Amino acid sequence: MAIGAPEGQRAGILLRLLSVFLVTVMSALVYAVGKEASLGQIMFWRSAVALVPICLWLALRGDFPRGLGTRRPGLHLTRGLFGAAAMAMSFLSLVWLPVANALALTYLAPVLSLPMAALLLAERPGPRLYLAVGLGVAGMLLILWQSLQLPGQTAHWGIAAGLGYAVTMAFVRVHIKAMTRTESTAAIAFWFAVVCAGIGLAADPSPLAGPDRGALALLVAAGLIGGAGHIASTEAVRRAPVSAVAPYDFTGLVWALGIDLAVWGLLPGWTGLAGMAVILVAALIASGVLSWPRRGRDQAA
Repeated sequence: MAIGAPEGQRAGILLRLLSVFLVTVMSALVYAVGKEASLGQIMFWRSAVALVPICLWLALRGDFPRGLGTRRPGLHLTRGLFGAAAMAMSFLSLVWLPVANALALTYLAPVLSLPMAALLLAERPGPRLYLAVGLGVAGMLLILWQSLQLPGQTAHWGIAAGLGYAVTMAFVRVHIKAMTRTESTAAIAFWFAVVCAGIGLAADPSPLAGPDRGALALLVAAGLIGGAGHIASTEAVRRAPVSAVAPYDFTGLVWALGIDLAVWGLLPGWTGLAGMAVILVAALIASGVLSWPRRGRDQAA
């Protein structure tokens, strides 16, 4: 976490790290069932089951169902529609690409969210964060180089879907930050899940047809983990600026590479490993572990 950051901001960073890990595990589960379930089924189960941890979290806080109230239903609808589009493109990229490669594309979202946050929320990220994000993008491009070399059109479709996700999600991140001024974390997560579950059911009205019991169990697990990850992600941007938590999304790539290797035996080439090293450097800079002397600092120190 960032050295010298306020306590609330440090909590936001820790919540972002947790959400990245949970979303990475959820992505691996979606990848595992991507060939057995339709996109509508994946969206329905991911969203409908996510309502369980959201409601349990509210109940533990003694805020159910009062915490689901909203003063701005239109904002929830907009967030739900754009979020559903981002979810669909993310899942499509996971169907056509390995987990690490698909996840690498999502790191364009925090890059794009920095200028959007500066424009729409008047946030002013410092040069250290821009350097960290720039290095993260360089590492991402090295990892994507392997995807661009994959034969067949499916890899290209996966890259296109991942890029579409990044653009859409950059807007969603800033939109959520604006929503947290009037809306509760639980309400944002709950109504997003409701909208996405409805869209998934409309896309495939037979959520039980097709996947076997094992695949359904993975879909349910993806929903539970995804719901918990969404709560942590939304709470993170409530406690810290978008520009402060965005660089920590890069840590998910380490988890994704580990899952690809441990579960499916997929190991990236030298460009992928180089990209991982560059992203680790970016994370160290963002956390303040790697830094440079400030002007005016005592030379004798």
